[in-house]
Amino acid sequence: MSQEQTFIAIKPDAVQRGLIGPIITRFERRGYKLRAIKLLVPDRTLLEKHYEEHKGKPFFEKLVGFMGSGPVCAMVWEGKDVVKTGRAMLGATNPLASAPGTIRGDYGIDLGRNVCHGSDSVDSAKHEISLWFQPAEIQQYDRAIEGWIYE
Repeated sequence: MSQEQTFIAIKPDAVQRGLIGPIITRFERRGYKLRAIKLLVPDRTLLEKHYEEHKGKPFFEKLVGFMGSGPVCAMVWEGKDVVKTGRAMLGATNPLASAPGTIRGDYGIDLGRNVCHGSDSVDSAKHEISLWFQPAEIQQYDRAIEGWIYE
């Protein structure tokens, strides 16, 4: 079975609000496998690389400043269709447009404090994972429950 990986970051607003546990729980309960996790305050160089597609846009400086303002919980999750499903679990970028039951729909109100980031494609996920993690930080392990999640 082909397994893909995605990058999920719990942003400083959610870390400060104590939402790391509830967000991780949603991915675990869905059946996804956590392959890497770390808590860090990202430096400007990392954030400029991560958000390079937004460089020059009016919100770029504010976004980079916010993301570097406190700890971020960076994670790699793995599983079937985890990029697409992870994005659905997060909800719309604007929390007010997010459906109840999504992470942003349940925990966010303001666009500038939208709780989390999730890769928008498999290629973006590979790029983002390589920015935030060294290969040795991504753990390979078997779970006894795999047969209860996948046919």
